[in-house]
Parts: sequence; C-alpha cells; structure tokens
Amino acid sequence: EVQLVESGGGLVQAGGSLRLSCAASGFTFDDYVIGWFRQAPGKEREGVSCISGKDGITSYADSVKGRFTISKDNAKNTVYLQMNSLDPEDTAVYYCAAEEDLGHNYYALKPGDFASWGQGTQVTVSS
Repeated sequence: EVQLVESGGGLVQAGGSLRLSCAASGFTFDDYVIGWFRQAPGKEREGVSCISGKDGITSYADSVKGRFTISKDNAKNTVYLQMNSLDPEDTAVYYCAAEEDLGHNYYALKPGDFASWGQGTQVTVSS
C-alpha cells in the first residue's frame, strides 16, 4: 500500500524558508513520479513541483520557480521541497502525491494525474 507522509510545515515570516519532506513507502520509489501540491482555503488545489524517482527530472509551477527546489533521496525514499523567499501567498496545506511513471505528462502538475496522496502539512507565511 502506498503511504506518503509529509512533514516540515509550520509558521514562518515572509522572506523566510522551510523545507518540506515527503517520506514514501509501499512502492518502488524509482518507478514513480512524486509531486507537491498545495491548497489554500477557498481555492482549488494547484501543482507546485514534481520529480521523477528514476531520473530526477523536475517541473515547477511558474509561481515558485526560482524560489522552491524539489529534490530526492532514493536511499531514504524521500522527496524534499526547499521553499525560500516565502510569501504570504504561499500559505496553504501542502500535499505530497505519487503516481506510477507510465510515461504520462506528470510535469504538467495536474492533481488528477496523481492517485496517491499524503495527509498534508500546513504552511503559514506571515506578513
């Protein structure tokens, strides 16, 4: 059974940084694409970033390019999201998601392309 557990969220001031972690289990890490999504109150869930467990190819939403960095540690079955220069607009629940890499365009960051989801971790950025 696929299990995804996010951690690292919290309260940070604007301009600050946080690093989120997504610990994965129950599947072969190298065969999956892992994504980060976020959802603010009253808004639709949106893609943030994703990474291939096999080759490390990444994708980022325009809103976070240059500020966020996704990375992975295959030995730990963990994906990270380093978030720098945080803005109050980044406030949301951040979710880790995974889908078996079957050649689809997961890099478009569509939530519907990812079947397995973690519980989410709250990120709050104060102004």
